[in-house]
Amino acid sequence: MDLPHHGYRSTKQRTRGGGPSSDSVLFDDTSSTAPMNSQGYYTPAYTPSADMQGGSGVNNLFDDPMANAAMMYGSSLANQGKDMVNKEISRFMSLNKLKYFFAVDTKYVLKKLLILMFPYTHQDWEVRYHRDSPLTPRQDVNAPDLYIPTMAFITYILLAGMALGIQKRFSPEVLGLCASTALVWVIIEVLVMLLSLYLLTVHSDLSTFDLVAYSGYKYVGMIFTVLCGLLFGSDGYYVALLWSSCSLMFFIVRSLKIKIIPSTDSMGTGGAKPQLRLYITVATAVFQPIIIYWLTSHLVR
Repeated sequence: MDLPHHGYRSTKQRTRGGGPSSDSVLFDDTSSTAPMNSQGYYTPAYTPSADMQGGSGVNNLFDDPMANAAMMYGSSLANQGKDMVNKEISRFMSLNKLKYFFAVDTKYVLKKLLILMFPYTHQDWEVRYHRDSPLTPRQDVNAPDLYIPTMAFITYILLAGMALGIQKRFSPEVLGLCASTALVWVIIEVLVMLLSLYLLTVHSDLSTFDLVAYSGYKYVGMIFTVLCGLLFGSDGYYVALLWSSCSLMFFIVRSLKIKIIPSTDSMGTGGAKPQLRLYITVATAVFQPIIIYWLTSHLVR
């Protein structure tokens, strides 16, 4: 049965099948272009020659005798500079010397505190030596130490804070000013003492640490004075101030006299006169009560 035609023609097109070309390529040459990743972007190709060139440069650097000599010379200079720095540091602040002043025990601390508060009963003030080296504080009660001054300074700051709190005058600024003032006075005293010994050409075995120790013993008297002032009022304060000042002056004179005065006989010619040495010792002792009063009078009212 014939179907009716509505005026449409068949749109089916004929395709021409081209014959196989003699120059057809089965696989594309991708050696000259960068490969594409899964997202359609080109990724840089790996070039092993660049890495090989960098590694060969490093190897050539280590194989160069001039480079090795320069590295060895720089290392030797660095070691020499380190040794010089350590030597200068040890010159002014030796760790072994600092350990010597903290070589204490409980027995030494108790004996030293008794001598500081009751020096009149102490008879032997000579510092003992062993093979030209002074004995440690735990072996000789007359040896100066830095443990008692350090602990006394901390205790004084805490006691000052308590006294200011009782009087409703406590503040961090006031406590900081109290601590810095106490520390600065010790530094000034030590510097003045060193300058006096230098200008008067006094030959003595007193070191800077020795002077700091003797100057720091005043904190023990300051603690005793403030405690008496808080417990017994102004009358107790002045009685304690008088006792601690006299005890500290006696202690300073007897201790420094051993190290300063006898050096004239052993040195022979040169150096300061015995009178000047005695003046230095007495002036150092007399200066202690002034500092004690200056640093404690504002804490007791």
